[in-house]
Amino acid sequence: MTQANTPLSLQAALSLTLDTEPFLSCDDCFDLVDEYVEALLADPDHDQLAMRTHLAGCNACAEEARSLILLVAEQDGISPAPALGALEDNPA
Repeated sequence: MTQANTPLSLQAALSLTLDTEPFLSCDDCFDLVDEYVEALLADPDHDQLAMRTHLAGCNACAEEARSLILLVAEQDGISPAPALGALEDNPA
């Protein structure tokens, strides 16, 4: 079975070349994402270098963080925009 090759987007190519230090595994990220999201919702200037680095290079974990921001913000009756902006604007 053959499939057509789809070229990488510029964003995907750049994420493959990111410096991953300090290293955080997906398992570690999953363990910490609730706390990180709550901190971002409380203070969009909150920064955890390891989380920021991991989320910049891991689309699966970044999507989990975005989804969690939307869920918690809705439950708390607050705008998710500042936290989502901080998540998107904090490349490693």
